[in-house]
Amino acid sequence: MPLKASPADQALLLDLQQLDTSLQQLAHRARRLPENAALEAIEKQTAELRARLTAEEGTAEDAQRELSRIESDVAMVEAREKRDRDRLQATSSQKDIQALEQELASLANRRSDLEDAELEVMERVEQHTAVVAATRAELDEMQATRENTLAVRDDALGGIDSERKQATANRETIAAKVPAELLALYERQRERYGVGASHLRARVSSASGVELTGSDLAAVRAAAPDDVLLCPDSQAVLVRTDESGL
Repeated sequence: MPLKASPADQALLLDLQQLDTSLQQLAHRARRLPENAALEAIEKQTAELRARLTAEEGTAEDAQRELSRIESDVAMVEAREKRDRDRLQATSSQKDIQALEQELASLANRRSDLEDAELEVMERVEQHTAVVAATRAELDEMQATRENTLAVRDDALGGIDSERKQATANRETIAAKVPAELLALYERQRERYGVGASHLRARVSSASGVELTGSDLAAVRAAAPDDVLLCPDSQAVLVRTDESGL
């Protein structure tokens, strides 16, 4: 036996469909907030900055290790020079004096070369340290931008969530008024086809946007007001009202 429901009960499905459409639109808005795309871009840029920082820190650490090695070599040369000077003051052997003076001259040249290298490496350490500091500053700025964007996104989501809760509450109120079998049909058609109810207005189905053909329109006209019909194109429950143009 075909499902029957009063025109008033069938008309409730239009309100239900309107709320379901609103809920879908709210979910779409939540997914498509511009802040979501901005956050994705920020995450990508942050990952790139972190990778760059890791490489820059590695370069700076290599330069610092090189500087430490040179400083150690300088300290060793200076210690050797002190030892030779002490020995030079303590010896009276002409042969030892000549050998120590030659070694001190060689050590002076070695220390001069090391100090030149030390200055060059110190400059590189300073440059690499500045680069690392600049990248860290970029990361800090990016983090601040991320936090601000999150705040804006969460505020927008809060507004959408309030609308969703209100629409859900209204939907529950209306659904409670719809006869169980009619509601089950609506839910089934909505799940299968995306739309549960379609308003027939001026002989056009709102769900499909298509005007009913002559034969379909004749079948609708022949149906009793409490007959539950389906739209031939969208398969949604076809709700007839005074605007249907029958």
